[in-house]
Amino acid sequence: MENQSSQMEQNPQTDNTSTSNTKAILKGLTLDELKNYFSKTGEQRFRGEQVFNWMYNHLVTDFFDMANVPKVLRTKLKDTCEIMTLEFVDSQISPLNGTKKYIFETSDKYKIETVLIPEEDRTTLCVSTQVGCPLDCKFCATGLMGYKKNLTAGEIFDQYVLVAKDFGKDNITNIVFMGMGEPLLNYNNSVKALEIFAQELTTGISKKKITVSTAGIAPKIRELADKNLNVKLAFSLHSCFDDIRSGIMPINDKYPLKQNIEAVKYYARKTRTRITFEYIMLDGINDRDEDVEALTKLCKEFPCKVNVIPFNSLQHMDPTGVSAELKSTPHERINEFVQQLRENNITVMIRNTQGEDIAAACGQLAIKYND
Repeated sequence: MENQSSQMEQNPQTDNTSTSNTKAILKGLTLDELKNYFSKTGEQRFRGEQVFNWMYNHLVTDFFDMANVPKVLRTKLKDTCEIMTLEFVDSQISPLNGTKKYIFETSDKYKIETVLIPEEDRTTLCVSTQVGCPLDCKFCATGLMGYKKNLTAGEIFDQYVLVAKDFGKDNITNIVFMGMGEPLLNYNNSVKALEIFAQELTTGISKKKITVSTAGIAPKIRELADKNLNVKLAFSLHSCFDDIRSGIMPINDKYPLKQNIEAVKYYARKTRTRITFEYIMLDGINDRDEDVEALTKLCKEFPCKVNVIPFNSLQHMDPTGVSAELKSTPHERINEFVQQLRENNITVMIRNTQGEDIAAACGQLAIKYND
């Protein structure tokens, strides 16, 4: 695991500039990159801004729908460029709460899952950043499927495009980088996608409504803070004790808690945002009174809140080892745990399970591959 994650940090995959048929892929290019592309191909730079607006604001997928682009240029673009990077494969809706899981396919035939979560006061789109994940967190189905590849910035953004066309752009209020994969191990492409969302020309989602989740890649947390994108950060904590955390999250051996907590404190100071600690409740592992005490102490050190999450079953992945032994903390104890934190003046939210019946809940996203 460590060698694999280290390799990805050193060699992050960037957006492809061409497909097998030599067409340039424009989806995933930032505003400056698009301007430079048109300049290099003999066109005026402002055409890049026009195409950016059509792709990322109007979510156009056909060059001939770009009304203010000359027809001659539209024909040229159709012959030499591609816009879409994903294809719709399937979808499934939970009859219990309306959560919808989408399956999309990349041009190199890998499948990913994306989840739309409707709630009373918001509708959240959970996007993936990798095909699989190398971190092998024991409570996560994506880790059980292994790592296949990084998604390009275009493939990250196109999850939003395809869901928006199905559900309605104006109906999506929040985006979380919490689907398949570790966003900060695909740092360059995750940041490019964030930069596209952050552009004024890309309307619809405020960056204040975008959250990046990480299992704890401390150097990249600091690097993301210095990008001044000021998106929200969710840190997958799950235990305040290194030995317990390493047992369920092997990445903790490389980036232990002290290093990560210093990084998230830096992120909170630099971006002036409040950190969210994600905390999956595991029976007999991280739900003890001493866990309450340690979590209380940590949360009093800087602005933060805690999202308490019941553990969701991994049985659809036929888990073995530690993953097969994990059980969710009983609801009664979860409520007690939360009440104890609130009595200590800690802000806590319980994230009710949504989509478990279609394997779309937190920690359940996975595609089975036969290597």
